[in-house]
Amino acid sequence: MSDNAWLNFNSADDVSQSQIDSQDAMEIKSRILDRLDSVLDTFFPEGKVRGQQFVIGDLEGNRGKSLVVELGGSKQGLWTDFATGEGGDIVDLWARVHRFDVQSEFTKIIQDMAVWLGETPAFTNKPKIKSPPKDELGHWSHKWDYHDADGKLIACVYRYDTEEGKEFRPWDVLARKGLAPNPRPLYNQVGIAKATDVILVEGEKCCDALIAHDFTATTAMNGANAPIEKTDWSPLEGKRVLIWPDNDEAGKEYAEKAAQAIAEAGADEVSILNLPTDLRPKWDAFDAVSEGINILAFLKSTPKKDILMSNAVEAFSLGEFINDNSPMPEDLIEPRVLTPGGMVVLGGAPKVGKSDFVLSWLVHMAAGEPFLDLKPAKRLRVFYLQAEVQYHYLRERLQKMNLSELMIWRASDNLFITPQLRLVLDEKGIARVLKVIKNASGKEPIDVIAIDPLRNVFDGGENGATENDNAAMLFFLKDRVERLRDLVNPKAGIIIVHHTKKLNKRQLIEEPFQSFSGAGSLRGYYSTGMLLYRQDEHLNARTLTMELRNGPAIPDKLIDKKRGRWVELEYESQRLVNQNHGEKLDAERRRKHDVILQLIFDEAVQGRVYTIAQFAEAFEGRAGLGADRTIQNRIGVLATKGYVKFFKDSDCYGKPSVARSKYGYMCVERMELKTEKLETDFETGEQTNVCKPVLPSHYKCPQTGAALPVENPHIWIYQEEKIEQE
Repeated sequence: MSDNAWLNFNSADDVSQSQIDSQDAMEIKSRILDRLDSVLDTFFPEGKVRGQQFVIGDLEGNRGKSLVVELGGSKQGLWTDFATGEGGDIVDLWARVHRFDVQSEFTKIIQDMAVWLGETPAFTNKPKIKSPPKDELGHWSHKWDYHDADGKLIACVYRYDTEEGKEFRPWDVLARKGLAPNPRPLYNQVGIAKATDVILVEGEKCCDALIAHDFTATTAMNGANAPIEKTDWSPLEGKRVLIWPDNDEAGKEYAEKAAQAIAEAGADEVSILNLPTDLRPKWDAFDAVSEGINILAFLKSTPKKDILMSNAVEAFSLGEFINDNSPMPEDLIEPRVLTPGGMVVLGGAPKVGKSDFVLSWLVHMAAGEPFLDLKPAKRLRVFYLQAEVQYHYLRERLQKMNLSELMIWRASDNLFITPQLRLVLDEKGIARVLKVIKNASGKEPIDVIAIDPLRNVFDGGENGATENDNAAMLFFLKDRVERLRDLVNPKAGIIIVHHTKKLNKRQLIEEPFQSFSGAGSLRGYYSTGMLLYRQDEHLNARTLTMELRNGPAIPDKLIDKKRGRWVELEYESQRLVNQNHGEKLDAERRRKHDVILQLIFDEAVQGRVYTIAQFAEAFEGRAGLGADRTIQNRIGVLATKGYVKFFKDSDCYGKPSVARSKYGYMCVERMELKTEKLETDFETGEQTNVCKPVLPSHYKCPQTGAALPVENPHIWIYQEEKIEQE
């Protein structure tokens, strides 16, 4: 049992076994299974849903996938820990998590389930519980009450002193459950409502010590271990907040994250105490009071770090704008491509060379050298969060770039690269990245943070939406990417590598930047958009198109990689080459390929999938695709090249089986299928169908044409992939 553990109440008042019959128990168990998703989220916050299964590392809730719980079907609620060989049903799982004995305490387990459901079990005539139940830890040693601003009791926290250490257990007064409320309230809200200046500390004990000396103090429930995103910081709106962290690394990291959340909640000012370096580890506000320190004098004399208030709103008159002759901020990358605090999003289709392009670009920026007329203001310090290429292959790519010794020397101490960092950029991911940046760069500030690719680290929030959802994209950019930037360096620029949807030639010409996934939010957020694409798949040359918010338009560039380096080509020579009749025919074939891929993708979003024959019949003579046989031939080529794959496990997606089809239903990369399951927006009450990612189960063998099982459905392999010749 770990020190300072945060646990749930396990039991309620005893009900004798004679009062419970099998029908009562089955009814409670059935209700628990109906809310299985919520139960598992409560038990194991670090768990993940994988298809029809919930996975977690072990019964202690550690990350991993050894313990599997079935979410649906006849096996719903059954669990197996493959690491230990243990398993059972939902009753066994409940018992193991809450440390019950199934044989001797079955009654308590069923009643505990009923209490979790928020009701008195139907099999007892006892009134609803008026106070939190006692448990195996004995009587609590201290209790703290959480009230709202009007003084109404909303939650309690109980402390128990055990042989293994202190433990804290929450009680949600309104829900009558042994759980922390959601969202979690702040302590001393009555005092906060009357104050202008508030001190945020770690823990109720520190809070009470300061309150006793006439300071207005508060804490988040569970102190430094409190989940930032699940805490209601709104009572601090309009306040001047000083954060007093415990003297340890955990306290400092928590203070930084809490400061940003408080600023976003609308606080007027936020600052963090920079504690003296000679204090003992874990020294806190309670220790300061206990040692008789003059708190007011200590607060005045201790240096503070002021937090940039990104939510501050200002307005300027026309005259102020006209008469302001101060110099413009210096570009990080000229001309106005990346400005201080700006964001560049580089997009492109798979295998177009995005990662190689951005890697070369960042090396040049770190060396202070121009790259395709993009000029850094100085030798920029760059942190490249790279989540796709493993170390050895990244090393190989860098060594083949044909870099001069001078450029290597100039960039060597300025560019920091992570080889295939496996994480999601959520709260915990941000903390991990901050630690990596600190260890890599030391005290020197980072000028540019690059993220490649966005989808590998994307966090769409609690609802788990994908980057195709505009609301999820906005949340990720604001609450994840910009929060990371603000914690590292508020003036740093951001470069994000992102994928594009498959668009036909006409769409690419008329509105190319709509090809970004989540384009609605993305385009309104970035300061510069960049697209890298081939106008013809049979040619190596790529087009680089840029959209600048902070500067004049930059003409498109035709670029290619020669002898390991990216160079600009002459547009006139490319125009003459494209006059060849054979290339025009290739362009038309490419157009049909793009249309087919986009139709397969778009139809799936509407809940429709097709075999090759079904698709050819449905779209014959439409969108310029030609006859049935022509469409089937085009799809055959796409399948051979790997752009189209297939899935035969149709029952996993609620679709009828296709026994007659050799390959099964078609799918394309990043395709999502609309399902019958409904998702409710708790703010608007609107219900929408949930879209489920489709993973291929088979592909067409380019040599034999046979349908072969894919080795890894999460990695999309293109059979036409070729190694570039330098």
